[in-house]
Amino acid sequence: MGPLNKTDRVILGIDPGTNIMGYGIIHISGVNAKLVHMDVISLSKKDTHTIKLKEIFEQTVRIIKQYKPDEVALEAPFFGKNVQSMLKLGRAQGISMAAALHHNLPVFEYSPRKVKQSITGKGTSSKEQVALMLQRILVIESLPKLLDATDALAVAMCHYFQNKMPSGNQPGKGKPQSNKKYNSWETFVSNNPGKVSGL
Repeated sequence: MGPLNKTDRVILGIDPGTNIMGYGIIHISGVNAKLVHMDVISLSKKDTHTIKLKEIFEQTVRIIKQYKPDEVALEAPFFGKNVQSMLKLGRAQGISMAAALHHNLPVFEYSPRKVKQSITGKGTSSKEQVALMLQRILVIESLPKLLDATDALAVAMCHYFQNKMPSGNQPGKGKPQSNKKYNSWETFVSNNPGKVSGL
């Protein structure tokens, strides 16, 4: 299990997607958060959904090896009317989650509303509003063209805000406030039997 109470740690935030996957990495030192890197991975040119899933897994592993995060935070799929889109998004999230669990990293899941609320104070904020607030919080010189990167960064910051240790001016209750946490694939499967088929 990753050291939630470490004052010096790296958090990887992922915004799953089957066409564009966003990711953002922040470094926490004491009570300060600093942007390490954020970017997107384009998957739109991949031929099939299964090839996209393979690419998501491989790219997530690459990011983990490169930045060595202590914790991984993902945005949970939102509920929409298009069942096929939801299914594909859920698979993309699951693949990233599996890559993190394969490296024994604790995984935390936050709803889109929770992420927005933690950054802007409003759960219905737009992508642009979230990006602008992150730019102010982390003193980012220029925002990326694709806001999937800032969406992922927002997930990482949401995890940080929800898990602050109480000290001085630092808010928080000193314990995880995330929606869901998984320490292993077995934990995920037991908590989500409907998301895994063939068991």
